[in-house]
Amino acid sequence: MTSTSGPAPLHFKIVIDATAPHAQADFWAAALHYEVEDNSALIEKLLGFGAVPAELTVESHGRRAWRDLAAVRHPDDPYQEESGTGLGRRLLFQRVPEAKTGKNRLHLDLHPGEGRREEEVTRLEALGASVLRHVKEPGGEWMLMADPEGNEFCVH
Repeated sequence: MTSTSGPAPLHFKIVIDATAPHAQADFWAAALHYEVEDNSALIEKLLGFGAVPAELTVESHGRRAWRDLAAVRHPDDPYQEESGTGLGRRLLFQRVPEAKTGKNRLHLDLHPGEGRREEEVTRLEALGASVLRHVKEPGGEWMLMADPEGNEFCVH
């Protein structure tokens, strides 16, 4: 039996290591029809207070952004106006010094809708993804792809 008086659902984000977090955020924002988060108001405020050094920021899309972090969020989900941080479906890309090695332990499955897989694969390839293989099994059919940094995902 479920209780309706329990705590509110938790907010969460999926954090993905990246060597180029802003490029990854741009790819996944386009792939998922998400928005790149705009943290510039918070960054400018913190810079003005001297709370963070300018070396921790870069210019991205004509505004200040964190050098080592970039996030994307679903355009319909709520977000904090002061910080630009999403409060719903999010992916956060964090800079790491090493390139990806080995297979992902977690991946995204994209579902573009009935009969739209090939069209979506073509669109994602134009954004910088690559097809790794076409999978056809008794349980289903999908395309295994890789994003620009080699992270695997599937298009069903």
